[in-house]
Amino acid sequence: MGIPGVHNTELYDELGLSEKIQPVLVTHEAGGAFMADAISRTSPVGAIGCLLIVPAAGVTHAMSGIAEAYLDGIPMLVLTGGVRTDLPFGHQLHQIDQQRLLAGVTKSFRRVEDHAGIVPAIFDAYRAAVSGKPGPAAVEIPVNLQLFRGDPGSLPSTPRLDSPPAPDGKLLEEAAELLAGARRPGIFVGWGAVDRAAEIAQIAELLAAPVATTLQGLSAFPADHPLHTGMGFGPAAVPAAENAFRDVDALLAVGTAFGEIPTGSYGCPVPEALVHVDIDPRVIGRNYPARVGIAADAAVAVPALLEELKSRVPDRARLRTDLQTRIAADKEAYQDQWLEHRADGVNPAVFLRELRLQLERDAILAVDDGNHTFLAAELYPVLEPRTFISPTDFNCMGYCVPAAIGAKLVNPARQVAGIVGDGALLMTGMEMLTASSHGTGVALFVFHDGELSQISQGQQIPYNRKTCTVLGDIRVEGIATATGARFLSLENDGQAGAVIAEALKTAEQGRPVLVDVRVDYSRRTRFTQGVVKTVLKRFPPGDKFRFIGRALWRKLRG
Repeated sequence: MGIPGVHNTELYDELGLSEKIQPVLVTHEAGGAFMADAISRTSPVGAIGCLLIVPAAGVTHAMSGIAEAYLDGIPMLVLTGGVRTDLPFGHQLHQIDQQRLLAGVTKSFRRVEDHAGIVPAIFDAYRAAVSGKPGPAAVEIPVNLQLFRGDPGSLPSTPRLDSPPAPDGKLLEEAAELLAGARRPGIFVGWGAVDRAAEIAQIAELLAAPVATTLQGLSAFPADHPLHTGMGFGPAAVPAAENAFRDVDALLAVGTAFGEIPTGSYGCPVPEALVHVDIDPRVIGRNYPARVGIAADAAVAVPALLEELKSRVPDRARLRTDLQTRIAADKEAYQDQWLEHRADGVNPAVFLRELRLQLERDAILAVDDGNHTFLAAELYPVLEPRTFISPTDFNCMGYCVPAAIGAKLVNPARQVAGIVGDGALLMTGMEMLTASSHGTGVALFVFHDGELSQISQGQQIPYNRKTCTVLGDIRVEGIATATGARFLSLENDGQAGAVIAEALKTAEQGRPVLVDVRVDYSRRTRFTQGVVKTVLKRFPPGDKFRFIGRALWRKLRG
């Protein structure tokens, strides 16, 4: 993914001769980075997305997507051209220190010094990207090494990969003893456990434990498993999760850093008896103290922990059945509350229910950053690993459109859909041209209300006022026309089934489609309400009363 320019045109010339590599021209390097991110998230382990960009402006444009991948733990290979190194330092075109620019958002950076270093540098970058906690790794290839011939030296045939860190056997035993001895254990999983859903399910069934996920980890545990509760488990979570975790006295957390979004601004009631498993030792105990911390890859640690538990846990069939019944009842009641909500436009619950009915089980859904993100997290059941992708820790708007395209490029036989807010569409919506150019059939549903709705609700709850959130009169049809996408309009609940079906049919024929969904955001998610309340509770009493008093006064005054 990328855009050719002065400092990488030789590389693109060679790619044009390749039978194995297809360069994809994007409209903006940020879109290219989000596409590469999505390729990594929706591919088998080991396959990663790649950027080939120009230095300076190409790098700064791409940094939003690179930073998202870095904070979310997504591997990416970033190749960039560089200014000539065979000339004295001066005012060359694009002369800027890329290493300093990228230092905070990449796992490694290497500027190649001679021809013999090119392939080893790329192989080392791949190793860095996929080893330990995954992330982006960058290689700068100066333009003089591209323009002039040189000795490539002895070329390695395959990248050297690091073995994943194995769990400490004694710590596994301690973890198993703690969880087996708990009266009401719970499980919390993130993206780091995305490929271990089967073993997590066995552990949950053994322990009769409810399972909650992070936002990024929604596809780490199937929503149709009877012990699945939802995203998070505190006051910002759906009732099924909050109720199931209310009396939890021990917690197994796998592949999560307990970041701000999954914990609802750190409102989750994490018990002292915490077993924390993560590939990154730096996150263990950082936000919540861990009684047992296991720094290891979930791919190795989870199966090993399951074996330790099998001989320690007594039969809990009755407890498991009772818990499953309560979870199912809470889920049904919450869904019914949403479906009964009278909407002026499209009820999000009606839309998401219909979308889930029409998408295949392994269909990939990309979302952006916004109100629709948390609506999908609460109301759209994710059923298979790596089928829900979202910007999380960097929380970057503009992710969905290019991410959906990237996911479809690498999964051409699967359905790929996206839900994007109208504000985010304005950032990267022109990447639909990339989809049209490559015959990439993606169905993008634009939740359109003319406002930055998530932040406007975040303002309105404590302030009773919204500032600088109105987007203006957006013509989604114009964006579709400009990019060669088909346009459809969805204005009320009664149209949902037919319009979604037509959008998916269009995408199946290899044509991208933009659907203008006139969404009704009048009912707030549990996440939005819970986060505001959680943050307000932590304010000093004087400031808390000031916020509440100001909101009440503005409500009275109108």
